[in-house]
Amino acid sequence: MNAIGFLEFSSIAKGIESADVILKAANVDLILANPTCPGKYSVLFSGEVAAVKSSLDAGISAGGPWVIDSVVIPSIHPQVLRAINLGVVPDRINAVGVMEFFSITAAVYSADAAVKAADVELIDVRLGLGIGGKSFVVLTGEVAAVSESVKRGVAAEGGGGLLVSSVVIPNPAPELFESLL
Repeated sequence: MNAIGFLEFSSIAKGIESADVILKAANVDLILANPTCPGKYSVLFSGEVAAVKSSLDAGISAGGPWVIDSVVIPSIHPQVLRAINLGVVPDRINAVGVMEFFSITAAVYSADAAVKAADVELIDVRLGLGIGGKSFVVLTGEVAAVSESVKRGVAAEGGGGLLVSSVVIPNPAPELFESLL
């Protein structure tokens, strides 16, 4: 795998139908397909760049006006998928950066840009389930690295206009840090 495709739908039924179309359009692997809040549906899949693009186009066509957002990210950083799937427990307490978005797609795109910008570790990429459809990214590292990553993540193409807020906490309380894991 060297690319991911991500689609967000405003209809659960059309999202499920489009997920089927995506998987049949080209040789891609399904990472997740599930409903998110508030009544949206998200599909994340991976594969070779050409296959991901082909499947994304098929999903957009099938989803029609129910497509909220979509993205293909070639050369996705491996930390992004790890943080989406299960979260990461860092070795030690460091500065914490948080980026919050209205769009799930914007969070994935920004997480990839952030982790490629500096030496940081993604702790979590939360994809809009149970939090009003918002998504957020949590990362950790040295203060300068976290600051640069958050700056690049919120400025990343694909997140434009969908940022709610971002923060860098240079020295988080240990209890706060633990609550993020």
